[in-house]
Amino acid sequence: MTHTHSKTEDSNCCAHDVKIIPAKQEQHDHSHDDGHDHSHEAGSTGKLFLPAIISFILLILAIAFDNWLPQQWFGGTVRTIWYVVAYIPVGLPVIKDAFVSISKGDIFSEFFLMTVATVGAFAIGEYPEAVAVMLFYAVGEVFQTLAVSRAKGNIKALLDQRPDEVTILINNVPKTVKAETVETGAVIQLKPGEKLALDGILESESASFNTAALTGESKPDSKNKGAQVLAGMINLNTVSVVKVTAAYADSKLSKILELVQNATAQKAPTELFIRKFAKVYTPIVVLLALAICFLPFFFVENYSFGQWLYRALIFLVISCPCALVISIPLGYFGGIGAASRNGILFKGSNFLDAIANIQNVVMDKTGTLTEGVFEVQEIVLEPGIDKNKILQMVNALERLSSHPVATAIHDYVGPVDNGILLKDTEEIAGHGLKAVIDGKVLLVGNFKLMDKFNIGYNIDPSSIVYTTIAIAYDNEFAGYITIADKIKEDAAISIQKLNALNVKATMLSGDKSTVVKYVAGQLQIPDAFGDLLPEDKVNKVKEIKARNESVAFVGDGVNDAPVVALSDVGIAMGGLGSDATIETADVVIQDDKPSKIPVAINIGKQTKKIVWQNITLAFVVKGIVLILGAGGLATMWEAVFADVGVSLIAILNAVRIQKMKFD
Repeated sequence: MTHTHSKTEDSNCCAHDVKIIPAKQEQHDHSHDDGHDHSHEAGSTGKLFLPAIISFILLILAIAFDNWLPQQWFGGTVRTIWYVVAYIPVGLPVIKDAFVSISKGDIFSEFFLMTVATVGAFAIGEYPEAVAVMLFYAVGEVFQTLAVSRAKGNIKALLDQRPDEVTILINNVPKTVKAETVETGAVIQLKPGEKLALDGILESESASFNTAALTGESKPDSKNKGAQVLAGMINLNTVSVVKVTAAYADSKLSKILELVQNATAQKAPTELFIRKFAKVYTPIVVLLALAICFLPFFFVENYSFGQWLYRALIFLVISCPCALVISIPLGYFGGIGAASRNGILFKGSNFLDAIANIQNVVMDKTGTLTEGVFEVQEIVLEPGIDKNKILQMVNALERLSSHPVATAIHDYVGPVDNGILLKDTEEIAGHGLKAVIDGKVLLVGNFKLMDKFNIGYNIDPSSIVYTTIAIAYDNEFAGYITIADKIKEDAAISIQKLNALNVKATMLSGDKSTVVKYVAGQLQIPDAFGDLLPEDKVNKVKEIKARNESVAFVGDGVNDAPVVALSDVGIAMGGLGSDATIETADVVIQDDKPSKIPVAINIGKQTKKIVWQNITLAFVVKGIVLILGAGGLATMWEAVFADVGVSLIAILNAVRIQKMKFD
């Protein structure tokens, strides 16, 4: 599975490519690539509606003078000029955009269709309908602009929690400076209630932070001295001191913002299809409109050019595929926003589609379903083995590994003895570590490592429930260390929710089978396999794929790269702590909670459901009104509903996902 971030060419009709705007840019940019600019600043909603308001007032007065309050002066040239003036505020920008689109080679844009339809209506004397069509179209465009801008604003406000200014300590004297000017190594003073602007290391003994902006989790997160703290976290209790480790632009939050921004460039298959469809569909509709206007001349008695032109114009108005090419990207963007609010990052709308169809979730054990925080339980050594000496050697070798097991041993033994010289160190994948100390080989790993080097032992590894680290020195078995991990609090309910979604859970682990079976039994996972090498995990996933079933793999996103590449969706746990995790995975769960896996699947399913509701609505309504319009049974008013009305309904349906709860 290759994950590329290629920007797909926008469609020629109403293509809203929503994106996150950097924090420093005040203006919300919402523009069509074909030149139809919808940019607006905060507080300018009234200005957006002003042309439509002017046009509406003039139109209502004209209709009143035509029907309810007849005026002798309101006729002939005066009446025509009045309707033209009512048309200009809403029609002129569209006519301008039509010419811009044509100059770029895009003839069959929505602006061209609306211009031809309304100017044609003027030509046959249907003044009120011409103005009304363009007026409602303009109002629809404003609502579309507001909907997209609100979606962008919600996510930007949700994610970009960094303050512009920070207080740094210079010779213990506080000084307020711009956050973007702070260099790594500087020391920040953070008062209770203040948000951290840059990533760093906690210098205070302890502190408590609200991480909701990053993880969606409101529960306070306690940190001790030396712990990593990230931009966007809010200090809760006491004044804290943080040493900056990354520039403003390089913080984890910046990477997350960039990830969400890039997500809109990764189009879902449904979205790509609709955009391609619009490019073919629109010219065909124009040809059909011409046929409706002129072909009846050869087949219909008492042919009236004006009557058939009116029908053709109605057909054109109805034909705009705006509801599809606006609401569908907005639906996916809403799904990405809803996921972000729940501490889940999707790298593209294509992965929203993919995760909605997932039939199997294959999970790593350590760090996914368990805490990944190991503690030494017992040390069993052969007679005559110097406990202190062997543990010091094991500790010295394990410092080369970042595995949680190595951390547990280091925490138990203490500081590494730098007097121990390691030579010819080697990591043997799926087995453990090897090194030469004082001319003798030290092996630290699982019992498969002992077997590989023909080290004899009088122990049945399967009888030990805990994770076991076997040790051999100078070709002799020295003993073993048992280490235990803790199952995450929400792991069991995660499996229950996956079952409720008809998604089958499977656990794969390089850990010993007894441990894996024990954890699987606690969580009621039917299929669990231990003692697996990386290639064994790949083969297990291939077995599932061979049944033509989709697979999502959940792990750390780095060590299991071959399995992630093979799976339909790669999900990484704990993306906040690892740049590599964010780079590798398709979906990043920021707070390490397995309960977010069913949430992510549910968001994908709801997003897909809303997108297909909009597609069905648009096709059904437009199809009915197109047929009625061609048969002369629909007026411009029905055409307006089929175009603008359906677009607005679809947009309101699309933004609905941002209000949903997925827990």
